[in-house]
Amino acid sequence: MSATHHRNLRTGTPVWLLPRRAKIPASLLEKGTKADVAVVGGGVSGALVTDAMLGLGKSVAVFDRRGFVKGSTPASTALLQFEIDQPLIHLIRKIGRERAVRAYWESASAIGYLAARIQDLQLNCGFQERHAVLLPGNVLNVDELRREAAERETAGLRSQFIQRAQLRRLSTLEAAGAIWSAGAAEVDPVALTHGLWRSAIARGARLNAPAEIVDVEPHRDHVTLSTSEGISIRARHVVFATGYELLKLLERTRHKISSTWVIATKRQPRRLWPGRCLIWEAADPYMYIRTTQDGRVVAGGEDEPFSDEAHRDALLPEKTRALERKLHKLLPDLDPAAEAAWTGSFGESPDGLPAIGPIPRLKHCFAVMGFGGNGITFSAIAARILQRELLGIADPAAKLFPFFH
Repeated sequence: MSATHHRNLRTGTPVWLLPRRAKIPASLLEKGTKADVAVVGGGVSGALVTDAMLGLGKSVAVFDRRGFVKGSTPASTALLQFEIDQPLIHLIRKIGRERAVRAYWESASAIGYLAARIQDLQLNCGFQERHAVLLPGNVLNVDELRREAAERETAGLRSQFIQRAQLRRLSTLEAAGAIWSAGAAEVDPVALTHGLWRSAIARGARLNAPAEIVDVEPHRDHVTLSTSEGISIRARHVVFATGYELLKLLERTRHKISSTWVIATKRQPRRLWPGRCLIWEAADPYMYIRTTQDGRVVAGGEDEPFSDEAHRDALLPEKTRALERKLHKLLPDLDPAAEAAWTGSFGESPDGLPAIGPIPRLKHCFAVMGFGGNGITFSAIAARILQRELLGIADPAAKLFPFFH
């Protein structure tokens, strides 16, 4: 029996998998494996946590039941934004002003952290700073967008409300107004994660796959992990970074799984909007749009509660047509026809925030559950929180993202 839930996390062909890429080299697990830190999960969350642990001088062994970068990471659209799925004015009502503002600030600083790590490790992953535009919808109308922008400005975040004419000039989009934010970015999530894993290997991390963890046994000064093959691993600390295949020990949390659908157009660099800002809607379900390095447009959304993989996958043609129609309506100069289309599952929390930190009643064990539309950004937050945790440094951010509300 696995320690995490099994899910078919995606179907279709994410645009990031169209280029041929060399596989991440991984070894079969050997008996007697020991490490300062064991990381369970071969996606972007595991890669960022591993990078942070190596930065502390720790020995790291990583385990994935599929192989590396084969789960939900390739399904990501990788819009790197400080904006959380819950608008700030709504989040303040839910969790209080101080905690809400701090959560937004943690998200904003995480993008800077990612940019620095990408530069330090010299990763060629299409990282590009962008502005982001938030359009009105059924979650925030134009007047509410004004209030949201004012709240962000008061908090020192880099957002402002813009009128119709300025929105048209900056993006060609038509709406009565929008929030224009600096400090966003885009990245190729597969290239980023491949680069992080290759850097980790070069610095001594041991990558093991396929290796499925089925049991976790904490002791006074270490943790024993057991695999489906009956092999035991000893580690001083364990981090579960298994994405949306939730750790069964945490299944009582109020998080849920939803489905999303995404398309990518053909290359059309001459038809793209000025500045190539990230675009999303204050709507439920919302649409999100970005460009790629080679001039494609990626558009996703049409989210709905997850029922099962077969139902989710069967909707791919219908959802593809819906996304093409919405993309054409917003940006009529584009050719909206999908050249690639995919669907995936992702996690949501009641407040749009991730869950990061020590697992209750499981000594020396931590989990990273980066829910919502900011998975990569939340993973960067988690890497820094866990780095400080192992250093024994008190981090106020650690209390922002509990497992149980």
